[in-house]
Amino acid sequence: MNPEHQRLADADQKSWYRFGPYLSERQWGTVREDYSAGGDAWNYSTFDQARSRAYRWGEEGLGGFCDDRQLLCLGVALWNGQDAILKEQLFGLSGAQGNHGEDVKEVYYFLDATPTHSYQKMLYKYPQGAFPYEQLVQENARRTRKDPEFELLDTGIFADNRYFDVFIEYAKADAEDVLIQLTVVNHGPDEATLHLLPQLWFRNTWAWGYEGEKPTLGAPPEGPVRVAHPDLGELAWYADEQPELLFCDNESNDERLYGRSSPGEFFKDGIHNYVVNKQHDAVNPARTGTKAAAHYPLVLAAGATRRVRLRLGPPGQAEPFAEFDAVLAQRQQEADEFYAEIQHNIADEDARNVQRQALAGMLWSKQFYNYNVPRWLVGDPDQPAPPPERLEGRNADWKSFDANDIISMPDTWEYPWFAAWDLAFHAIPLAQVDPEFAKNQLRLLTRDWYMHPNGQLPAYEWRFDDVNPPVHAWAAFRVYKMEQKHRADGGDAAFLQIMFHRLLLNFTWWVNRKDRDGRNIFEGGFLGLDNIGVFDRSAPLPVGGYLEQADGTAWVAMFALNMMRIALELSKSNPVYQDMASKFFEHFLYIAEAMTNVGETNLDLWDNADEFYYDALNTPEGGHELLKVRTIVGLIPMFAVEVLDEDLLKAAPEFVARMTWLLANRPRLAELVSHWQEPGQAATRLLSLLRGHRLKRLLYRMLDTAEFLSDYGVRSLSRVYLDKPYVFRDTDITVGYQPAESSTDLFGGNSNWRGPIWLPINFLIIESLQRFHHYYGDDFKVEYPTHSGQLVTLLEVADALTDRLTKLFLRDPNTGRRACFGDNEVLQHDPNFKDNLFFHEYFNGDNGHGLGASHQTGWTGLIAKLLQPRGHR
Repeated sequence: MNPEHQRLADADQKSWYRFGPYLSERQWGTVREDYSAGGDAWNYSTFDQARSRAYRWGEEGLGGFCDDRQLLCLGVALWNGQDAILKEQLFGLSGAQGNHGEDVKEVYYFLDATPTHSYQKMLYKYPQGAFPYEQLVQENARRTRKDPEFELLDTGIFADNRYFDVFIEYAKADAEDVLIQLTVVNHGPDEATLHLLPQLWFRNTWAWGYEGEKPTLGAPPEGPVRVAHPDLGELAWYADEQPELLFCDNESNDERLYGRSSPGEFFKDGIHNYVVNKQHDAVNPARTGTKAAAHYPLVLAAGATRRVRLRLGPPGQAEPFAEFDAVLAQRQQEADEFYAEIQHNIADEDARNVQRQALAGMLWSKQFYNYNVPRWLVGDPDQPAPPPERLEGRNADWKSFDANDIISMPDTWEYPWFAAWDLAFHAIPLAQVDPEFAKNQLRLLTRDWYMHPNGQLPAYEWRFDDVNPPVHAWAAFRVYKMEQKHRADGGDAAFLQIMFHRLLLNFTWWVNRKDRDGRNIFEGGFLGLDNIGVFDRSAPLPVGGYLEQADGTAWVAMFALNMMRIALELSKSNPVYQDMASKFFEHFLYIAEAMTNVGETNLDLWDNADEFYYDALNTPEGGHELLKVRTIVGLIPMFAVEVLDEDLLKAAPEFVARMTWLLANRPRLAELVSHWQEPGQAATRLLSLLRGHRLKRLLYRMLDTAEFLSDYGVRSLSRVYLDKPYVFRDTDITVGYQPAESSTDLFGGNSNWRGPIWLPINFLIIESLQRFHHYYGDDFKVEYPTHSGQLVTLLEVADALTDRLTKLFLRDPNTGRRACFGDNEVLQHDPNFKDNLFFHEYFNGDNGHGLGASHQTGWTGLIAKLLQPRGHR
């Protein structure tokens, strides 16, 4: 067992998690910090205010590290002598400024990380010329939704290699002894100066009117910075080479923000004012405060490299840097050993690099999330009361919500808050490196202080009461099975039992709240698919009536089968769960009946002419109209599939008896939803919304390159709508194929589900095909691609789709190009860029170019799982 695995296995492992990369890259513009009357978060706190405003609920920083309650923060500040501001935060456009919504405008990479954060490494690329803030704002404002986004690399600021590489590394000598190494490389042709300012500060917990001792930072004329916090105890911050130490306070600069003078105080932006504006009275000459920086003015010759070392650890170390290099090298070696074990089945070096960076991004995206809704609604004792509109506004019904945890975020800048279904997908790659953390993440949203008392899971910060697809049960069982392979005790049944009972509440909420007429046809709004529909599915329909959603109904059918399978697993040690398994099978059967029009219902979501699933519009006049636009909504019924092995069924006789009775008494339904009476290979039994014919007809569409099948995966909308968009009732309401960014403003227009490739949906498609193959075996074949004349097994289709998705990231063996880099020649060929990866939110449906949030490792991190060879996924 290598040292990192040993740390994960140790009973006191939690202490190694105490410090980590939990500092967000953006706190401004979040709902938590918004105290406006109308909920205008982007304009209430802005990037321009960020350096001067003390935040209420969290902190932000560049390449940051902090403790698990974010009391003490580490970060890096930079100044090239040209910029108007100190680079302490990553710059990006607000939701209103970007032509496709919020968008970070920086170049940085998460290169390496271990689960206990014993070693972390990232790279930030800092231009040597004045950062083009105004150019980025103005050019993106000029562009329309039909234009591509204007990025930092497009400005020409990196021409002639006039930039610094700033490598930020953290290594732990012990659980609470953190080494910091900053390495700067001048890639430019000339000598250049960089002011490097590693920073240390306390989150402001004292300005809101609650009791508690204020922490302090201070330094004598000689020696380290003394760190004193009532909860963290005594620490010391050591800076090599005796740099100038600068101190101020993490307090808002009211004069700059509001025009209110506060003479004699040293504000949060004091270090910026000292370095950039030469205001020497902006920092505290007494060398005390709640924010500090070590100032290193570095002059680097062309091509030169400089290194700076710091340490946060126990006080009283006489030679804090004596073993620094040896410890850092040891942690780097341990990280290599850890990943060598994970990747021992991956022969290709490029694939190993892609997977390791994907997993590094997952671990860097663990963030501290603090949001107490009841306190946020009413305000703090020492602050002005929030406007009364807040009590009826966003998240006002979530008065039990109280988060103070480390959570896997979709993206540390663009989405620095959790999203329920994203988090479920995150758990899969996280389980590859840290199953315990993955399980903890799945448990988290089902806790009493997250889950609504009515059983709903909070969707995401902008609107907790929105609805995300119910994939937690799928993820819980998937993580359970992944970990089971490496446990001698047969698996963590306690985790599975907890998840089952909590998700039982959530399933009940779906049945009670999202089945409008009690007919087992479900709604759910946009369900994470933003602009995919004819209408905004989360708003009242412009034509009246309401939607019955093929995806909402299929997600709940999948949920029912997932819960049934978990119950059967638990019944191995407690037969009582057989009854629960039967109950969920019945739920699945009722949903299947509603979707397949077996009875006298007019609610059929399957169109026999097109042989595809569609959403249905129920009109105010009582009509039932299918909205015949082919999207992945119609493929999601494929996910409601479960294959039961003979051994599992032998251990659950009461469940088998109940199933047999139900299917015998509902023979027409049985013909459509199961192969219960027809055992498949190895005597398996199939439960699915799709029997062979419907499955083949869906795959006929899905595997057609003129429709869903791209060179890089399955598109979210059929390509047949490229030249001839779908038109609703001869109106101007249309849906057209858009392979890249969205041209609509639904949900802010920052995501697009009308053509691009999305990793989570593709991942579920692949897993569903594998399950179907597990039942049907090699005798069941389909044409792949459609119209090719080539018949292959479903497993071969799953493998082929996996290859298409991995092609997004891997270098083409003939051209050396990566599809995700598009036509950017710097990213494709420059040796300082080409092997550093972005993990975009989604990908162009035609050419695979990465789009959306550029660092959204989140569910795109699923690529780490797909890069494992078959049999090891």
